[in-house]
Amino acid sequence: MATKKSQRLKVTQTGSPIGRPEDQRATLIGLGLNKMHRSRLLDDGPEIRGMIEKVHHLVRVESVN
Repeated sequence: MATKKSQRLKVTQTGSPIGRPEDQRATLIGLGLNKMHRSRLLDDGPEIRGMIEKVHHLVRVESVN
C-alpha cells in the first residue's frame, strides 16, 4: 500500500506582534513562531490553514514538497 505524503507548509514570521490583539499573538505562538524571521515546517490541514488566515498579515507561507 502506497502512503500519500501530506503537503507541508513553510511558515515564516514577517511581522511583529507588538500592538496586535492577544489572540493574534497566541496564534503565532501556536504556530511555533515567536520571533521575527523564524520559520516552521507544518503539515497542511484545515486547523493550520485557519491559524494562518488569522495572522496572514504577519506571516509568509510557502509550499514545500
